[in-house]
Amino acid sequence: MARSSFKSHPNNLRNAAVALLVPLPSVLFYLSFLQRSSASESPDSLSPLWAWCYHNPFLLANALFFLNVNLLFWIVGLLQSSHWMIDLYWTVIPVMLVHYFATHPLAESDALRSRLVILLTWIWSLRLTHSYFRRETWQWGAREDWRFNDLRGQYGRNWWWMSFFAVYLSQQVFLIGICLPLYVVHTKDRQFNAWDVAAALVCLTGVTVAYFADTQLHNFVSRNERRKQLSQALVLNLDEGVWYYSRHPNYFGEQLWWWGLAVFAWNLDCGWSFYGALVNSLCLAYVTILVEERMLKQEYRAEAYKKYQKTTSVWIPWFKTSCVAKEKGT
Repeated sequence: MARSSFKSHPNNLRNAAVALLVPLPSVLFYLSFLQRSSASESPDSLSPLWAWCYHNPFLLANALFFLNVNLLFWIVGLLQSSHWMIDLYWTVIPVMLVHYFATHPLAESDALRSRLVILLTWIWSLRLTHSYFRRETWQWGAREDWRFNDLRGQYGRNWWWMSFFAVYLSQQVFLIGICLPLYVVHTKDRQFNAWDVAAALVCLTGVTVAYFADTQLHNFVSRNERRKQLSQALVLNLDEGVWYYSRHPNYFGEQLWWWGLAVFAWNLDCGWSFYGALVNSLCLAYVTILVEERMLKQEYRAEAYKKYQKTTSVWIPWFKTSCVAKEKGT
């Protein structure tokens, strides 16, 4: 089934090649910087460009993101008339960032904490990447995020330049912000302690919840597609497994992951880096509203979903609430 899906999209191999090649400018530039800095006797003997890269690790990360992701991905998106690639690279960029922060010459960290955070980031990325390709029936770039489609219709002819800000520049602020704990972990060498264990458990819990939520959602959608092909009545709502206790358990799991990373930074006296996880939570709250509005626009399931809203927690998994109690409350 996966093989036939892979071949079904005519641009599959082309998109796969593009996706694998586009990060090479940043990777090759950074490897060249590491080679030159390791071969140099001191940072002061480096050329101005490499010296700046040495003394400004955080700014360098932002510069590479701007040039390689914002500009290059945007140009590729314009050429393909689809900004699908940023969705895929959401699962990859944090992995690239954590290795960048860990290997930069100015990095300093507790070895155990660094390895643990790198391992956790890989686990998160593999889970999300698997979920992405499973949702896309193992195809590369078959479609772009539905929110971009909505914005495309909203901005019309101006979308070609507005997409740079709405899709890419905003993603830089967003992704660099929520990945701040990955940077903090590699700027302070403090002994590993119990708070690091607690942070890791929160991260793993988040990844686990998100995995089961996405798997149950995928199975639900697949079952309904089969029922549709057999001209059978569709199941109106997913109301079992973790979805019995939360309307958006996948979002809840994802939030736990980012807040768990923030605990690592808080443990290193950098609580200010919580802002990334906070902004992410606020944005997901807005996305939750958009998703539920889309659900209610589907007439065949609107009533069932309204009932689901009345009885089921939005994010945090909790026990069902009686519709009668809700109506009395209103």
